[in-house]
Amino acid sequence: MLEYRKIRLLFFVFTLIHLTSCSSVQKVEIENFQGIIISNDSIDAYVKTKMEELKIPGASLAIINKGKVVHHQTYGYANFEKKLKVTENTIFEGASISKSVFSFFVMKYVEEGKLNLDKPLFKYLEYPDIAYDERYKKITARMVLSHRSGFPNWRENEPDNKLKIKFEPGTNFEYSGEGYQYLALVLKEIDGGNWTDLENKFQHKVAKPLKMEHSSFIPNENLEQKKAEPYDKNNNWIDLKKNYWYKKDKGNFVSASSIHTEPIDFSKWMIAVMNKEQLSKSSYDELFKPHSTITAENGITYFYSLGFASDSTKPENTYYHSGSNDGFTCWYLINTEKDWGFVVFTNSEYGIELGENLFDYLRE
Repeated sequence: MLEYRKIRLLFFVFTLIHLTSCSSVQKVEIENFQGIIISNDSIDAYVKTKMEELKIPGASLAIINKGKVVHHQTYGYANFEKKLKVTENTIFEGASISKSVFSFFVMKYVEEGKLNLDKPLFKYLEYPDIAYDERYKKITARMVLSHRSGFPNWRENEPDNKLKIKFEPGTNFEYSGEGYQYLALVLKEIDGGNWTDLENKFQHKVAKPLKMEHSSFIPNENLEQKKAEPYDKNNNWIDLKKNYWYKKDKGNFVSASSIHTEPIDFSKWMIAVMNKEQLSKSSYDELFKPHSTITAENGITYFYSLGFASDSTKPENTYYHSGSNDGFTCWYLINTEKDWGFVVFTNSEYGIELGENLFDYLRE
């Protein structure tokens, strides 16, 4: 009798192990943009090949089908010298994809009646840095979010390192982080606090409702400890403690470029946008309506709405944005009709190329 019980127990354990091992290797069906089933192995093989070609140390990817994450994978190294691998907990700088999230955040203020997209920003907060040019009093939140303020990207890129207005506000397009940061100053003024207070408002209005637990414009110590190390175009490590932009922005809510996040957390925001959650229909209409049109030399027409980009080569209802800080580049894309999209973060200078190439691969 005892021997019989041992045999039954062994049979049960063997069956359990067999079922567990079978479930662990089951492949989730992933649809590409055309709705064709594609294996996760083929996606991972493609990403690894492109990373090797582009010499990308580390990356993290999430793919969304029908409003759900169906594939999440990490690749390579968060710290190449120490051979520390990228994990699901690794944090990346989101760089300019901050602009999309910040625009979403701004619409919260609009819906609360605290901000009018078409009211000149100087009526909320005068800006001494550009007070010498009266044209700045025409700049609105709508102009800022669609890059029509007339400001340069960053004053440090100008020969005299001075903030200036390069054309009549509202009449042309020039990509501008300076404009976004002026609007961040306005939100800070509206709430009557400091940068930390504005971060707390972002957490309260956006991050917590979406259960984004690892995303912040001002990274705390925990996020900093989990952050990947950055690498330049030659795959050389960048010492952020000596980096101009890192030192300048540290501790500040930089609306154009400072979000720290990872794919699963960021995909929660992407899915909310796909489902048109958290904001009203009229707010989404404003966010997606093209405000700026630019035709490039290659004939491609680009559109910029309020924090989102689209272009003539991509299907309707497709929006995307890239991000590029020193040593961190990334790319995301969503289609609000299919509820399809993906986001990829890297600790290299070639994440934008990886994202664009991956979309080409996923739409074949």
